Amino acid sequence: MSIEVRVPALGESVTEATVATWFKKPGDAVAQDEILCELETDKVSLDVPSPAAGILSEIIAQDGETVGANALLAMISAGGVAAAPAPKAEAAPVAAAPAASTGKDVEDAPSAKVAMAAAGLNRDQVQGSGRDGRVMKEDVAAAVAAVKAAPAAAPAAAAAPRAPVAADDSAREERVRMTKLRQTIARRLKEAQNTAAMLTTYNEVDMSAIMELRNTYKDQFEKKHGVKMGFMSFFVKACNHALKEVPEVNAEIDGTDIIYKNYVHMGVAVGTPNGLVVPVVREADKMSFAEIEKKIGELGLRARDGKLTMAEMQGGSFTISNGGVYGSLMSSPILNAPQSGILGMHKIQERPVVVNGQIVIRPMMYLALSYDHRIVDGKGAVTFLVRVKEALEDPRRLLMDL
Repeated sequence: MSIEVRVPALGESVTEATVATWFKKPGDAVAQDEILCELETDKVSLDVPSPAAGILSEIIAQDGETVGANALLAMISAGGVAAAPAPKAEAAPVAAAPAASTGKDVEDAPSAKVAMAAAGLNRDQVQGSGRDGRVMKEDVAAAVAAVKAAPAAAPAAAAAPRAPVAADDSAREERVRMTKLRQTIARRLKEAQNTAAMLTTYNEVDMSAIMELRNTYKDQFEKKHGVKMGFMSFFVKACNHALKEVPEVNAEIDGTDIIYKNYVHMGVAVGTPNGLVVPVVREADKMSFAEIEKKIGELGLRARDGKLTMAEMQGGSFTISNGGVYGSLMSSPILNAPQSGILGMHKIQERPVVVNGQIVIRPMMYLALSYDHRIVDGKGAVTFLVRVKEALEDPRRLLMDL
């Protein structure tokens, strides 16, 4: 009996994925729920498990191919003997050159060869988006569209290609296509800069009180709650406190309307090997310190393993980004659109400060709030940062709602 392997649910607003890697080849035995391949979308990576035990008889969608929701990926012979892989369709006779910049022997998709022949294009005129530069059918369509649009392009468009590179330098370069996740990060960051009237305001906070409190109770906290007490729960709590007083930082613009959110879904930026992702701690304003630490730890681990779901990265109302874990002393974070505010944390560094007329050494951290000036005025932004600073320097305020 043959069983179909199809693309799993991709999530809201995601219509296609790219086959990143097949972990099995035709003829291999597979167990039920064993991971067959990995798909990349513009938001997350997805593992595709085997729906049954048997033999992987045929791979339909090869590495690098773009597939739609519920598309057929492969066939499994349940409990049977490996079927011979289906022969590849013969393409129209086209003298396809090897991939230009990878130095690897790459076979273009048969459908792409046929499309190139029909369009009168040679291999050098098409930029492959598949694995190792493999040309796919949609790449040919994009090349045809580019050729048609070329006469109407403005003269300045000719400056778009990169500057010439010396031959000896070119030989030492490597061209790697951006992953869908990286493309999405790049697009969203640029859109945020182009759309919002973004401005950043700064302050600094003395971390002495939190560090003392943490050192005093960290062992009891971990023993009772089973999770370590970090700094993020204090920052989430402080932001929850400040957002109540300055609700526009937790709002967003929709056309000519302002949407005020009577909840806090806190995005926490996490660095992964594939790029920055922002899982969301939902109802953060209703959570305890321990609940926040547990949730952030869980989401961080899932992010690094590439296991986050779409639902876990959607719906955030405000974001915290901690560049301090990488040693950043100061930065201006970019908004996570359509949100109107993002708080940047930085490295804790001992510095001389004046306290009660005396110069003392204190563990200090710079804070940066980037905000959309279309909705958040300077007074609101400064007030938000001051409230965060006050709550962190005197954590008792959080208990008394001051």
